Amino acid sequence: MIDWIHLGKAFLLGIIEGLTEFLPVSSTGHLILIGGWIDFESDETRVFHVVIQLGAILAVCWLFRAKIMHLCQGVVRGDPEALRFATAVLVAFLPAAVIGALFIGPIKHRLFDPAVIAAALIVGGLIILWVERRRAIPRIQTIEDFGWKQAIGIGLAQCMAMIPGTSRSGATIVGGMLSGVSRQAATEFSFFLAIPTMLGAASYDAMRHYHLLGMEDLWAIAAGFTAAFISALFVVNAMIRLVARHSLRVFAWYRIALGLLIAVVTAAPSL
Repeated sequence: MIDWIHLGKAFLLGIIEGLTEFLPVSSTGHLILIGGWIDFESDETRVFHVVIQLGAILAVCWLFRAKIMHLCQGVVRGDPEALRFATAVLVAFLPAAVIGALFIGPIKHRLFDPAVIAAALIVGGLIILWVERRRAIPRIQTIEDFGWKQAIGIGLAQCMAMIPGTSRSGATIVGGMLSGVSRQAATEFSFFLAIPTMLGAASYDAMRHYHLLGMEDLWAIAAGFTAAFISALFVVNAMIRLVARHSLRVFAWYRIALGLLIAVVTAAPSL
């Protein structure tokens, strides 16, 4: 028998995943916190959090399908520009792939905690404010101009996103800006880098924990996946337009306010 309340919670979390995955506010942090508030927590839900990200990634693949196809064709033809960009994505992907494979277990068991999320949100917000205040003139204006130095900088920054509350998109965008990349190019590269990163993470987690999943969990994943895909479709284009005209400060202040709220709520029972 289908538990419609459970499915409704899964669909809500899918919407939150799609809305927050590509914003520098930490989708994982939001999923953990809101999942706790609506009583959607278990070992299986940790797999749910990772796998529904595929819905958001599918939205990116759909929106950038022409560019992805053009890139693939260029790689097959041996086009230097396409090969350089593909290499940059691969180089940026590798650090997180290696560290994630080695330490994902301890990270999930020790860092999936409201206090850690609150601290990461606040620190990340302060870093974004600092980066935006630097007003450095970017040397790289388009993703086609990326080199291995920018790729390494973004790849190392992405590793920090394994701490819940940090934000994968936030870390990669800030890492790109610190590497001399324009905000818009760093944002677009973050979308492309998300494809192998999140596909790898979801596949790895699903293979390790598929035996924990029952039919109810599969229905929940399907609901969350669908909701994440639909909501991410609206966010990706909006994010590109926003960063082209505005800074990331609004997200920084949101992170700081949310982090402080979480810290206060978490500390309240012990006061």
